[in-house]
Amino acid sequence: MSKSIVIGASLAVLGLGGLGYGAWQIQEQQRGPEYAEITNVEALTRTVETPREVCEEMVVQLPPQASSGPGASRDPHRVLGTAAGAIVGGLLGNQVGGGSGKKIATLAGAIGGGLAGREVQERVEARQHAQAAQSQPRTTTRQECRTVVDTHQQTEGYEVTWRHGETLETSRLDSPPQGDRVRLEEGRPQWNAVTSQGG
Repeated sequence: MSKSIVIGASLAVLGLGGLGYGAWQIQEQQRGPEYAEITNVEALTRTVETPREVCEEMVVQLPPQASSGPGASRDPHRVLGTAAGAIVGGLLGNQVGGGSGKKIATLAGAIGGGLAGREVQERVEARQHAQAAQSQPRTTTRQECRTVVDTHQQTEGYEVTWRHGETLETSRLDSPPQGDRVRLEEGRPQWNAVTSQGG
């Protein structure tokens, strides 16, 4: 076989290959870019809880005051009641009997009257304190705090489902696609090339 025939055959094969590749490129250009249809976009969220303290001023009823303060007795030893009771008891005892018996009756009346007077004064003051406490209820303001939890949904991304032919696939994106189809390059979606059909 001559050298010129080999060279000619080689050139013919290369020419046919180049012609075929050129025809395929023209066909690809005429067909245009491939697109996948975006079928669903779902936001992926999580619940975020934020605790905070809430304080309120509360009006609180105080128990009645004991024997201190404005309603307290000015005579804690009941001297007045004892003295008054002793005088009355002594006068009454003095009316009984005569001679030395009169002195004993007077002394006994003074002692008995003193004890009775003391008891009467104590009861009267206790009643007065109770009435004063009921007529003037005591209140104070107190701050009460509690913790409440605020909740809100935070978006972490978007799950995008797309279809190309019979193939259905899912991609996760940081932001939702602005359209309903995505251009494909070598079967992979180009999310910076999202368009709407007819657009």
